[in-house]
Amino acid sequence: MELVILVPCCFFLVALIKFLYDYLWVPLRIQHMMNSQGIKGPPYRFIHGNSKEVARLEQEALSKRVALTDDIFPKVLPHFYTWINRYVIREEFCLYWNGARPELGISEPELIKEKLSDIGREFLGNGLLFIAGEKWAKHRKLANHAFHGESLKNMTPAIITSVETMLEKWKKGQEGREIEVLQEFRLFTSEVISRTAFGSSYLQGEKIFSMLQKLTIIMSRNLFKSRIPLIREDEAVNGEVNSFGNDFLGLLVNAYHDSDEKNRFSLEDLLAECKTFYFSGQETVNSLLSWIVLHLAIHGDWQEKARREVIDIFGNRNAHLEGVAKLKIMTMIINETLRLYVHRDPHFWGDDVHHFKPERFAEGIAKATNYTAAAFLPFGLGPRSCVGMTFAMIETKIVLSMILQRYTFTLSPTYVHSPIFVLSIRPQHEIQVILEPPHHNA
Repeated sequence: MELVILVPCCFFLVALIKFLYDYLWVPLRIQHMMNSQGIKGPPYRFIHGNSKEVARLEQEALSKRVALTDDIFPKVLPHFYTWINRYVIREEFCLYWNGARPELGISEPELIKEKLSDIGREFLGNGLLFIAGEKWAKHRKLANHAFHGESLKNMTPAIITSVETMLEKWKKGQEGREIEVLQEFRLFTSEVISRTAFGSSYLQGEKIFSMLQKLTIIMSRNLFKSRIPLIREDEAVNGEVNSFGNDFLGLLVNAYHDSDEKNRFSLEDLLAECKTFYFSGQETVNSLLSWIVLHLAIHGDWQEKARREVIDIFGNRNAHLEGVAKLKIMTMIINETLRLYVHRDPHFWGDDVHHFKPERFAEGIAKATNYTAAAFLPFGLGPRSCVGMTFAMIETKIVLSMILQRYTFTLSPTYVHSPIFVLSIRPQHEIQVILEPPHHNA
């Protein structure tokens, strides 16, 4: 009888010791070692780490308003702002706890550069953003092919068609009235991604991407798992396409059917890349366009400079790749917007770091950053830099050019400035601008 009681008690005791070792002794030991090296941060809290504090600080930040020239760091990353000011001795490091797992926040550009250049690190997930080694190289090679040279040229008509669809809607009753650009650009970027990925309209592509979002839950259901490659397989059998097409989906399905096992994509690879392409391409460009329009609506002088440049290069014609490459002022405006909503370290950008000043980039990015590459990272750095960077810049320049040709815009007095961090730095509230025809028709 005593033995029967003793055995489960021993198991319980061993489990308890293991639990306390993992969730108490190890974290406290790591914290002590890091603190002794001057690397500090919020103290470890048993089991949950700092997650409760993060949730509380983020909730408090959501209720706060900021002015356009205020520091947005306390608003978008309130926990890091609080910890750095309260605990940190060495400013380039901040130790914090995700449950019982220690994580290290770094802000020193050279350390960031080194980390982003380390392609041997293991990442979680299956998309291009989160894989490593040979698999990453295979996926990156295909993505490079999809977003460079002739492929980019072939995507331009899809971008222009999507802009025309958006502007046609604006023309029907929106002139002289407020328009909410965040939602407008969300629809626009979704259509661009759908057209360039699927060679189809937004409504057709939307069904597929909606399915992709649900696949994380229903991956075991063969009907949905196999539908994406079958879309192109059906078309090929019916003679509607040659091979599986040259758009992004076509390249992925070709890789799915590749006879060389080293180059072949699994179905999970294909789905992961579709999701990565859609969510990163839609969310980031949507936020960028919204912030640019906001600042051009406020800074009418820069809006007019950009408009004159667009008219000088394109006249009343639609934008084209050759002209897009000549848009120097617009490039300055885009870079300054990317800087404002990622990079606000006064050590690199000066005391006017919170002000919109596109002239910083008049002589290029290298000069603006004093040749510190890691001081400006809107698209990452090194081998893991954003493969769609050129595509995003072309898309942004085309849509801005076509808007500036047709409209002037001012900021609505109802706008409330409140940036938040959700995948990217995006507006918490709507961005309302008032559209008017341009004062001149060149």
